[in-house]
Amino acid sequence: MASSPTKGKHSVLDLQGFGHLLLSGAVVTIKLALTSLVLGLVFGLLGATAKMSRLKLFNALATAYTTIIRGIPELLSVMFIYFGGTLLLGAVLPWFGYDEYVDVSPFWAGVAALSIAFGAYATETFRMAFQEIPKGQKEAGQAIGLNNFQILWRIILPQVWRIALPGLGNLFLVLLKDTALVSVVGLEDTMRHAKTAATSTQSPFTFYMAAALIYLSLTVIITGVIMLLEWWNNPAERYAKRLSKIGYRDKLGVAK
Repeated sequence: MASSPTKGKHSVLDLQGFGHLLLSGAVVTIKLALTSLVLGLVFGLLGATAKMSRLKLFNALATAYTTIIRGIPELLSVMFIYFGGTLLLGAVLPWFGYDEYVDVSPFWAGVAALSIAFGAYATETFRMAFQEIPKGQKEAGQAIGLNNFQILWRIILPQVWRIALPGLGNLFLVLLKDTALVSVVGLEDTMRHAKTAATSTQSPFTFYMAAALIYLSLTVIITGVIMLLEWWNNPAERYAKRLSKIGYRDKLGVAK
């Protein structure tokens, strides 16, 4: 008896037992993105401060940092740090009596590469946000007895955060997608597991589509969080909406 031509075939929606693997990869992707974001924000603030510094050395270093990093693809940065870090450790550790081979962690190589790249772009975002703050606000803070740190923390940074937030949000969305590049050095993330499952099952469309849906879902969630943060950090808009609601209710009351 001839077997059915469809026997042994799977639906494009069938993950064939690899669903948990993709979810574990998604967790690694999220950890990588958030860790890189935190360090990238620090690099961005330091870079912006250096670019606005009156010291020419700091300004030159910050300019070189942003120019070089933004001119190198993130994929190459990941590979430079991963393979170069391994070579560097192999050359330095013997000086301290450690002769065993040390391999750089793919996760931390990815964090280093992505946070440095994020910081280079965030430097310009923060710098433009700082320049939007009127200089008179610092003078007003000094007039009421605030020191420089209090002025920075209470007056300047909240406004810088509000101005820079949309740009930083866009950079974070790019960062999230760039995490897929780290799979080339062995990180067990969403993309790596999707490739493993696709190779094992000979169903590349199914698993690459599943990976795309995971990245898309994360992007939608992050976009919603960014919109919520923008709304929360804009009290004037919240107050205006509240007034409009009150006015609408008053009109309904008059109509009745």
